Amino acid sequence: MLQIVGLGLIATFLALIVKEQKPTYAFLLVVFTGCAIFLFLVDQVYIIIRMIEKIAVNANINLIYVETILKIIGIAYIAEFGAQITKDAGQGAIASKIELGGKVLILAMAIPILTVIIETIIDLIPT
Repeated sequence: MLQIVGLGLIATFLALIVKEQKPTYAFLLVVFTGCAIFLFLVDQVYIIIRMIEKIAVNANINLIYVETILKIIGIAYIAEFGAQITKDAGQGAIASKIELGGKVLILAMAIPILTVIIETIIDLIPT
């Protein structure tokens, strides 16, 4: 965590200094730093995904549902990352559309899971 915070602080100070002379370079520095932090975390995310899959197998849960939930989480993180970058570029309207797109995709992917949950609840209710 110290590496991520250190990289972020250094990039922030550099961006503030460079922004006065070359705003474009400052923005590119911010984007590059964000991507570097994201790539730094990829290994950790991979480990977490493998652990969740192991737990699902041990609990005898259908992996299709686990994969769908992981995809939903991925969409949320990617949409947030893209929206933050566009906000940094001063494009709040585009950032809002990215967030909306992420929400719609999440809803679309969640429908099969919601359907199974509703069907299970209906089956449990005595008639």
